[in-house]
Amino acid sequence: MTTLLSIEWGPVGIKALQFILSFSILVVLHELGHYLPARWFKCRVEKFYLFFNPYFSLYKKQIKDTEWGIGWIPFGGYVKIAGMIDESMDKEQMKLPAQPWEFRSKPAWQRLIIMVGGVVVNILLAIVIFIGITFVWGDEHLPPMNAKFGLYADSVAQKMGIQTGDIITSVNGKQIEDISRVAAEMVINDAQKITVYRKGDSLSLPVSEEILAKLKENRLGGFVTIQVPTIIDSVDKSAVFANGTSLKKGDQVIMLDNKPCPYFHQFKKMLENVDQNFITLKVLRNDDTVDVRCFVKEGKIGFSPRPPSKQFVTVIKKYSFFSSIPVGFSRCFETLDNYVAGVKKIFTGKEKAKNSLGSLISIGNAYSGVWDWQSFWSLTGIFSIILAFMNILPIPALDGGHALFTIIEIVTRRKPSEKFMEIAQTIGMILLMGLMVYALGLDFWRLFK
Repeated sequence: MTTLLSIEWGPVGIKALQFILSFSILVVLHELGHYLPARWFKCRVEKFYLFFNPYFSLYKKQIKDTEWGIGWIPFGGYVKIAGMIDESMDKEQMKLPAQPWEFRSKPAWQRLIIMVGGVVVNILLAIVIFIGITFVWGDEHLPPMNAKFGLYADSVAQKMGIQTGDIITSVNGKQIEDISRVAAEMVINDAQKITVYRKGDSLSLPVSEEILAKLKENRLGGFVTIQVPTIIDSVDKSAVFANGTSLKKGDQVIMLDNKPCPYFHQFKKMLENVDQNFITLKVLRNDDTVDVRCFVKEGKIGFSPRPPSKQFVTVIKKYSFFSSIPVGFSRCFETLDNYVAGVKKIFTGKEKAKNSLGSLISIGNAYSGVWDWQSFWSLTGIFSIILAFMNILPIPALDGGHALFTIIEIVTRRKPSEKFMEIAQTIGMILLMGLMVYALGLDFWRLFK
């Protein structure tokens, strides 16, 4: 009960609304990717549903041969194509002789197009979204020399000679536009040297293959972060204070228990090592210093720091519609590459599944607690790519499983039996339901922990 009372329900409601809208867009367009080619090839589509509807529907309407509706379980959606073994497991229909309007009567190449249509639409949707984001909002970046406090050098950076306070200005002689992308630029361009600005001088530092390998292994972690003062951007309602004190937006933390911590990375490390429940922060507020007693739980107080984009002067690069197109394509496939790399780390054991898996709760929590259209469309584009990737996996019950069996049929010219397809569909559904239950359990464990 205490956990439920501590939740800020206003931001949760906004996150839920964004999630429902985003998820609805993704599911409807994905299923439309199956529906349209099915109709083009003269297949009868019996149902088109947003969300699943066991036992009853929130809404349904019959239009010609298709029942259009909204279910009550928000785990996805579906189209029921006549003569296809799918999640409906309609075995009675499959016992009857095949009809010309049924999926099973169509040539293998047509069935393959119907099955991959949803994935294709999701990829195209992501490209369109990223093009739109680029055209409307442009590209905001922080020039290296505008990060006036320099960089914090973590372990990997220190090994190659970077010092805290340095500013990395170029990679392989190419000037860096956005200092937050230094590590990514080094990996993408197989960096051999970088240039750093240190106390008025420019120095060239070599980059070894070992450093690049470490950056790839750490997924760009353990390298550098932008040094920023710890300025309070917002305070959570769950934050606990004592002696009538509290943190306020705009406060700048300068000391923790009388120990200086001018930058956020220092403050964060000191906070992680706090043993007692309460600590005293000295903050600058309106040209004065104030002591604030804060409760620490699991290395956190309950506030959001002001990000570098709000502390330093950034540059916003605008794009014309046509110049936005290649940028949108690039961002789409860069996002896909990053996601595939993350999944690969789980299967190779480099990252634990329990730390990465999440259900609809995790997805919904990724959205902002305030309505931000740029953030909304960015996440919708990312989740569209994830939905496409997950659906194309060669697992029975997913589009990729159906597509795999169809490709095997095209190559071998032998169609799998309907009994085999029923068994494969059942196994696939059990695996997927098990994974969904496991992911949901992890989210509830994180929530109540």
